[in-house]
Amino acid sequence: MEEGLNSSVAALLCTPTGRYFVKALPSDHRWVWTQAREAEIADFVKPVAPALHKRVVHFGWDVLVFEALEGHQADYAPGSDDLHHAADLLTRIGELSCPNLALRQAEQRLQAYTDASELQYFAGGALLHTDLNNANVIVGGRQTRIVDWGWATRGAPWLDAGYWVIWLIAAGHNPRAAEQWAEQVPAWRTAPPQGVAAFAAANARMWSEAGGGNPDPWIRRLVDASAMWNQHRLTGRPAHG
Repeated sequence: MEEGLNSSVAALLCTPTGRYFVKALPSDHRWVWTQAREAEIADFVKPVAPALHKRVVHFGWDVLVFEALEGHQADYAPGSDDLHHAADLLTRIGELSCPNLALRQAEQRLQAYTDASELQYFAGGALLHTDLNNANVIVGGRQTRIVDWGWATRGAPWLDAGYWVIWLIAAGHNPRAAEQWAEQVPAWRTAPPQGVAAFAAANARMWSEAGGGNPDPWIRRLVDASAMWNQHRLTGRPAHG
């Protein structure tokens, strides 16, 4: 597979028993824990994600074998029909119960990028995906579904819609229009304005740090998008330049 940034192996297998998607990392890879996270959470996210058929940890590799999804990666551009499908997907994610697993906490993931007094806005008991990259949202088949649950997190129910806002801005929406799409997700309507402002600021700091002094084009889009949203939340006007 040509898409995907985090797997050493990403392949579509066509076999006598069906088609499968395989992702794998070396067992000593620094992100191999995401393989274990995806495996342990798979049963809990079946309504919105591909089924996991098997995990194999052997010969120095950690391998996950998933159902292969039919469809295409979501198009987040303004005017795309896929936006309605993505909003419906986020609504369905919000209806899932958060499993009793040792998931990462949203407030812990963001604590390095915000004031301690603002962490309360991010805490909660909802199951979150947190990586709303359009490449993870597959439109088609019987229902739109989302892949790559390695960063599953427990936190405030509106945060996934907040992460979506950043990706929408990166796809060409202005911040106000992106938030209007987020309004289609019930959980977003529970977000306190102060919490949204704190979340936008935290993500702007996080992406700026990730980008460093000379970010590649992929990260540059997120650096710029998160800065635009933060500026919008601070002043009501988008950032420029």
